[in-house]
Amino acid sequence: MDILLAIAIMALGAVVLGAALGYASIKFKVEGDPLVDKIEAILPQTQCGQCGYPGCKPYAEAIAKGEAEINLCPPGGMEGVQRLADLLGREVKPLDAEEKPKQVAIIDENTCIGCTLCIQACPVDAIIGAAKQLHVIIGPQCTGCELCLPPCPVECIHMEPIAENIDNWKWKYPVVELKAAPMREAA
Repeated sequence: MDILLAIAIMALGAVVLGAALGYASIKFKVEGDPLVDKIEAILPQTQCGQCGYPGCKPYAEAIAKGEAEINLCPPGGMEGVQRLADLLGREVKPLDAEEKPKQVAIIDENTCIGCTLCIQACPVDAIIGAAKQLHVIIGPQCTGCELCLPPCPVECIHMEPIAENIDNWKWKYPVVELKAAPMREAA
């Protein structure tokens, strides 16, 4: 009789704990894959498609699933490849495209016919204007993805490298972590 009572108490405890775990899994559910979010935070958010994916989020998802290499993002450059390799514990591979300097699109005011094709192509809405009116690039929003170049029928858009200044300068060499030597005990 004591054995049956012990088994019943254990079974009741298992049901109560199982219900608590089930409630906690619903209440504290993590939406999405945290690894995808970490990978996406490393990517440059140009939404340019140069990696073969329609934007940075789909590319991050493909990397997380192991369906894509980490060296396909030209705007991220070798710095991005290195950061992704560090995050994922993968081997650093050479960039699979030509690394370009950061750049911004410029519209030639004298040539623009106001066709709006560049506005439709811009993934970050960095171009403003109206039909048959001059279009303007919002410099700080332009990611330099070059997606506005091909649809322009009069080729009035060109890319200009962004001059390096104190606000956008980045260290070009690998950062070496220095480890402090262990402290010696005083005699």
